[in-house]
Amino acid sequence: MKRLILWLIVALTIATQAVAANVEPRHGLSVFGDLKYGPSFEHFDYVNPLAPKGGAIMISGLDTFETIHPFILKGRKELLAEPLLYDTLMARSFDEPDSYYSLVAKTVEIPKDKRWIAFNIDPRAKFHDGTQVTASDIVFTFKALVKEGHPRFRINFRDVAEAKATSSSRVMFTFKPGTHRDLPTRLATLPVLSKDYYEGVDFNKTTFQPALTSGPYQVSKVEAGRSITYKRVKDYWAKDLPVNRGRYNFDRVKVEYYRDREVAFQAFFSNQYDYREEFTSRQWATQYNKPPVNKGLVVRETLPDETPSGVQAFILNLRRAKFQDIRLRIAMDLAFDFEWTNKTLFYGLYERTNSMFENSNLAAKGLPSKAELAILKPLRGEIPKEVFERPFSSPVNDGSGRIRSNLRKASSLLKQAGYSVKNGVLQDRSGQPLTIEFLLFEASFKRIINPYIRNLKRLGIQAYLRIVDVANFKRRQDKFDFDVVVRRIAQPLTPGIEQRNYFGSEFVDVEGSFNVGGVKNPAVDALIEEVITARNRNKLIVATRALDRVLMWNRYVVTQWYKGVHNIAYWNKFDRPAFPPKFDTGVIDTWWYNSDKASMIKKGVAPPIPEGALPPPNGN
Repeated sequence: MKRLILWLIVALTIATQAVAANVEPRHGLSVFGDLKYGPSFEHFDYVNPLAPKGGAIMISGLDTFETIHPFILKGRKELLAEPLLYDTLMARSFDEPDSYYSLVAKTVEIPKDKRWIAFNIDPRAKFHDGTQVTASDIVFTFKALVKEGHPRFRINFRDVAEAKATSSSRVMFTFKPGTHRDLPTRLATLPVLSKDYYEGVDFNKTTFQPALTSGPYQVSKVEAGRSITYKRVKDYWAKDLPVNRGRYNFDRVKVEYYRDREVAFQAFFSNQYDYREEFTSRQWATQYNKPPVNKGLVVRETLPDETPSGVQAFILNLRRAKFQDIRLRIAMDLAFDFEWTNKTLFYGLYERTNSMFENSNLAAKGLPSKAELAILKPLRGEIPKEVFERPFSSPVNDGSGRIRSNLRKASSLLKQAGYSVKNGVLQDRSGQPLTIEFLLFEASFKRIINPYIRNLKRLGIQAYLRIVDVANFKRRQDKFDFDVVVRRIAQPLTPGIEQRNYFGSEFVDVEGSFNVGGVKNPAVDALIEEVITARNRNKLIVATRALDRVLMWNRYVVTQWYKGVHNIAYWNKFDRPAFPPKFDTGVIDTWWYNSDKASMIKKGVAPPIPEGALPPPNGN
């Protein structure tokens, strides 16, 4: 028997090697196999390969950061540490939905059945101390991230059976049985960490000490929690690779953190930093009438956003027994007056979100198609009947602030759920008042939530707002210790295994998972698997729309709003490529510093206004 087992192992090894030998190494990888750029491409279309290097760009961060180690659960992360400091096996193209090209991995091998993937390390790949990147570093990275890293790595890579260095320059990942459409591209985004460096460093600790990395920048200066400056690595090993030509043009990138949004806003006009994306509609509509803008020193633009907006919402913690009743969830939606909020607070700049995949063709619109029904009908009885009857739409009001009709509907639903009002207080069957706490980490959202709370109180709900510091907020959210939080669920262009993390039952109790709301529904799990196993983009769209309908009709969240554009403002001392990336703003990695414009600004003279810029608020 032992000889038979040994023979089978040997035979399997020989067969695997034979299959591997017949797999053609390739320069790129995508979920569905389509690549825009061929093996001999010289640079991405959305860069200027001759862009000059030099200068600096300063941006702002909100509140603080507690670590520059971006791969663990602990601590609030510095927002640019991961993309600027760390190379990945392959680099993403931002004018394609899901394509990746050679970076640390010079080539990639993958069979048609996607049972495994192998990355061949570029012999030029070096860490910043000059040591070579090896397959052992990649294996170490994978194991450290899965064992000690943020739970997202354990979730994303759970179907990897083994990570093995087959030589000093080749690493092979074999997969567990099943369909693994997205797993190869997820592995392509694996960051590259130094095994030798972490032999003397605790991987699972927050730190302000820069690690040994191999990316385009290094840390130049850190003021703990206040600011960080990155400096461009001039002898960066990958600076001339096709994926990097025309990118990372600034000599320095600085992030200055501000505890208060208003302070950060005013600091921008004092030239304390260079670029901001405006997320506050009131400020965008009314508060840019400032001297630097009217003089043309600061310019504003509205850029198209061609990525899915996902959903920003009041996330209800379904782990709380009270939120298990869908009638309460619907009542809460009825009490939110989006139209008044948009008209009065947002100057009409937003639209109501009615999909988990808003602003994309993944969003479910109209009645289910025949292809969707083929997926949904086997789940009849397990999903809301409305899925089959009409498209989802949140309650609508007239914008006057008077929502008596919807509040009457909400009150009726709460009565059906067993609640009753006594002395103005809504109580359950046992006489306990219904209380709902909104947990925030900043005060700016108060003006939005307080009117919502007033409507809830008109129903007798004891709703209130609690604002805590960022660290406490993160701890409570990670441990699911809240009633309601405000959160945006970002969606990729090609939905896949991340949906398990967002909405999958198995991650309800995983601390730090992105299933913040606690969705636990076998029908949702089944639809997620339909998304993950879709074999082409058309089938993916069908499966995603079916999932979308079920998520929305289950009323797991109270949706807020979205806009399909980026509102940006910047001091006019930068240039950028003629054709921007389709799926990113490209500011940090494709723009460049214009010293002539910067000199003009110092003299108070307006540089030429870029094409497409908005006129100054004063009309001149």
